[in-house]
Amino acid sequence: MLQLVTFILEKLCLLSNFKLLKSSWSDDVDRERHAQRGSLPLLRRGDLLEVPRTLFTHYGIYLGDNKVAHLIPDILPVLTNDKKLISSVITNKRLIFGCIYRCATVRVDTLEDFAYGSNILINPLDKMMKNQTLPNEDVAKRAEKHIGVIPYSLLWYNCEHFVTYCRYGSAASRQTEKFCECLKSIIRDQRSVIVSGLLGMIAVVCFGTASSTTLPTILITFTLWMAG
Repeated sequence: MLQLVTFILEKLCLLSNFKLLKSSWSDDVDRERHAQRGSLPLLRRGDLLEVPRTLFTHYGIYLGDNKVAHLIPDILPVLTNDKKLISSVITNKRLIFGCIYRCATVRVDTLEDFAYGSNILINPLDKMMKNQTLPNEDVAKRAEKHIGVIPYSLLWYNCEHFVTYCRYGSAASRQTEKFCECLKSIIRDQRSVIVSGLLGMIAVVCFGTASSTTLPTILITFTLWMAG
């Protein structure tokens, strides 16, 4: 029992320290090109911008004239056709529900609306990506070409995939990789098998031996055992 408690505490600490979809690509990047809140950064058309936003890091491509193209989830297009309402600043609540519903658009917002009150980093991924940076004008044109509704996946095609495709020619997301590594470490831990089996037995005791409880218990435990 002590081993199970230790396992659960370890994984809770791991998840609590892991800021969901928080980018680490720029941990060792030169921070000199850092825009402080309230100041206007020196930007070039085609620059890649990064801002922290609630649970993750958000990215966009600067188009010039104080405009930013960015892929961002939004639930409002599902609920209304009012273009004026949809074009308003996307709040965190709208964004989170958009993630859940997997509805997103590449849209153009002002630099201030994109930043949403946060600091801005400029081109923080340039030193971390293996691919060479494309010419800035080509980057901006790629971003403008994709403006509108676009398929979205929190893990497989998010805002970071969009900007890395535009600027480096290859979609990638360190945030997704970190999240998957976290899940892998949990799945591959043999104690996961014990915990899942124990939880399954508790479910069987509480809800009976119906197929809806017994079958998932067997399948999940067996899958974790094989994966480990």
